[in-house]
Amino acid sequence: MTSPVMTLSIDCGGLSIKASVLDEDGTMHAPAVAVPTPYPLSPAKLIEVFHEIAAQLPAFDRITVGFPGMVRHGVVVHTPHYINVKGPRTRVDPELYTAWTGLDFRSLVEKNLAKPTLMLNDAEVHGAGVVAGSGFEVVLTLGTGLGCAVFDGGKLAPHIELSHAPIRRSMNYDTWIGEHERRRLGDSFWSRRIRSMISDLRPVFHWDRLYLGGGNARRIKPNDLAALGDDVVIVPNAAGIVGGVRAWNLTRI
Repeated sequence: MTSPVMTLSIDCGGLSIKASVLDEDGTMHAPAVAVPTPYPLSPAKLIEVFHEIAAQLPAFDRITVGFPGMVRHGVVVHTPHYINVKGPRTRVDPELYTAWTGLDFRSLVEKNLAKPTLMLNDAEVHGAGVVAGSGFEVVLTLGTGLGCAVFDGGKLAPHIELSHAPIRRSMNYDTWIGEHERRRLGDSFWSRRIRSMISDLRPVFHWDRLYLGGGNARRIKPNDLAALGDDVVIVPNAAGIVGGVRAWNLTRI
């Protein structure tokens, strides 16, 4: 009997990095390991974190990395947090900016951990774990900032950084509904912003179904959630890890 293919799925966030090892059915074979995202965070430091996490988990055959920011073919086009001195909303470090921008991080992971690696935007991995595979499906993740992934008939569309779209004067979606604003406003006022954002985006996407994930999706107030409509679904944050298995079978548009 052939041994099952085991996947180390790593969900890289602005505030924490989480991972587990899953079988081909998406079942975790160990509780997820979570560590605070260390700053300043160079590519070499993140590789160290991966080694530390992997040492606490069962053996694996391949790796999926869900990475914040714009990723194309395993290359970091832009990342919004890891270039900052002390993390989200702090000063950009020019050396970190240079180190991350244009880096083939997928190849770096493969070289250092000696396993085949798939690297996608973190919202895309999250979406792989929840989409039904029919119709036009949009995934928005609510965490440190805003993540976005789009699927048509189960096929992954090219990534766009919706989080950088300007809104409300000098703010973009990342800053307008991100974790910093949620803490400043409180859940009730922040939840209304989510409701307003979805109303604004509905005529842009005309989705068949919208999935809201990420660590803060559960903070949306019931009355605001009810007003969003039956085509909006809250999904578990664990999808950011579970999607690491299905991501290998995604077809891209």
